[in-house]
Amino acid sequence: MVYIFTVLGNTVIIMVITKTDRNLNIPMYIFLQHLSFCDLCYSSVITSEMLVNSLHKYRLISLVGCSVQMFIFVTFVAIECFLLGIMAYDRYNAICSPLYPLIYHVTMNAQVCAKLVAAASVGSITNGWVHTTKTFSLTFCHSNIIKHFYCDIPPLLKLSCSDTTINELLLVIFGILTSWFSLVIILISYGYIISTIIKIRSGQGRLKVFSTCASHFTAVSMFYGALFYMYLRPATSYSEGQDRVASIFYTVMIPALNPLIYSLRNQEVKEAVRKLRERLYWSNITI
Repeated sequence: MVYIFTVLGNTVIIMVITKTDRNLNIPMYIFLQHLSFCDLCYSSVITSEMLVNSLHKYRLISLVGCSVQMFIFVTFVAIECFLLGIMAYDRYNAICSPLYPLIYHVTMNAQVCAKLVAAASVGSITNGWVHTTKTFSLTFCHSNIIKHFYCDIPPLLKLSCSDTTINELLLVIFGILTSWFSLVIILISYGYIISTIIKIRSGQGRLKVFSTCASHFTAVSMFYGALFYMYLRPATSYSEGQDRVASIFYTVMIPALNPLIYSLRNQEVKEAVRKLRERLYWSNITI
């Protein structure tokens, strides 16, 4: 049921921004559309396989299937990290620009948005390719049983009888280049945003500005909290049971919660969803 909600919620967000309302044709919602696509992709590659395996006694995945699953998952998680950083930078430009909206529409025009998404995609594909090729170039001789519900890097490294020092080093390096780099952008952007909010004299004005960032800040907190717990904690604290719980949270629950977070706290999205529902209703009557 959670997966169905993930598919429906993210598909509706993509459709609403693409088809229904010109008011949503701005950078914030364009990036949200790409975020929903990422949630849909990396959740599907994990949850669909997990649901199939739950119906079988022997839960098997081929070596090729495992490598493809890892590549898609790592790539789209990295894209989501970059997108969250880009969305924070977009909010900084919208809120802190002294000549909004004139300067904002110059600095965040369609061409700039396309280049930012393209750069995030290229960097993330490189990240996924490096981790996948290096992981599956190892020798696996300890066991063929992955003590996890999908092909993730840490559980696979535990099965290898090769030296995994390079792999662990790459995990740290690319973690810094993706998650930490994006987090620094988010923290700097929100630092300037908070400084701007403090300078606003009107309480209603402060609330209005803060509400435009609340959904993004909630999504960032959930995503990075689970991600850092999984990948950036000491190896001595590794626990298979705890890791499964954390993994379920950010592979299954977060993609389902993001559409809810962005739609419930955003009047423009709710209005666009209402228009889409009415359009579908009247088209069915016409048919």
